[in-house]
Amino acid sequence: MSESTQSSTERSPFTRPGFIISAALVVALIAAVVVIFFLPKASSTAQPAPASSSAGAASAPTKSADAAGKSVCGLPSSTETALGAAPKSKWELVGKMAAPTDPKTFGPGLTDDSGFRSCFAHSPTGAVYSAVNLVALGSSKSQQMNIKLADKLMTPGAGRDAAKQQATTLDPSTGSSDTAQVRGFLLKSYMPTEANVDLAFQTSGGKLFHAVLPLQWLDGDWKVKVSDAGQLINDVAPLSDMSGFIAWAGV
Repeated sequence: MSESTQSSTERSPFTRPGFIISAALVVALIAAVVVIFFLPKASSTAQPAPASSSAGAASAPTKSADAAGKSVCGLPSSTETALGAAPKSKWELVGKMAAPTDPKTFGPGLTDDSGFRSCFAHSPTGAVYSAVNLVALGSSKSQQMNIKLADKLMTPGAGRDAAKQQATTLDPSTGSSDTAQVRGFLLKSYMPTEANVDLAFQTSGGKLFHAVLPLQWLDGDWKVKVSDAGQLINDVAPLSDMSGFIAWAGV
């Protein structure tokens, strides 16, 4: 994967102070899409390290259902462990970012009255759909949406608690006017219990960046694992081109 050797003065829009999910996270990673991950200074090496949409939240799955890999809304699971081509997808604008949608196969299988999207298939494609939708939800800069992101789509622990607290103080009026869209992905690893999805983005100014979202299958849906500080991901790195990524975009 080819990456840029930009100087430390050329920062990713993902790292500007305005991209804060309440001063630190949950809107994470987004470029209008509110993120606070700091790009390592002078770094030249990235570390990419049958349900239709319905209003309201889903009831919690039973332990036996979760162990069997069933989603909270009944989406089909898969025994596949890789994804070597871009799925054919319908895209919808969520906040300021386009996100893939296939409610009967890959997700989101649930969309509530506020537009919050959840329930993705227990499969490689479902994990990729989940990662993009998670980031897109954060681009709304809505306090309500980001509280839900932390509460429902993050794994339990100190990181989620920090994210929820910070989300309550999110000021929608702050932040940059820059936007970003997904341009490609790489499923770095996949097991039935967890997945690492590397997403490539392009800002409205034409710059390319990427970041890895670590996901865990928990309570019948994909959840993102966060650091104790509430940081959604640890590395946002620049790209010079899309080499190594599977092209996939909605706009």
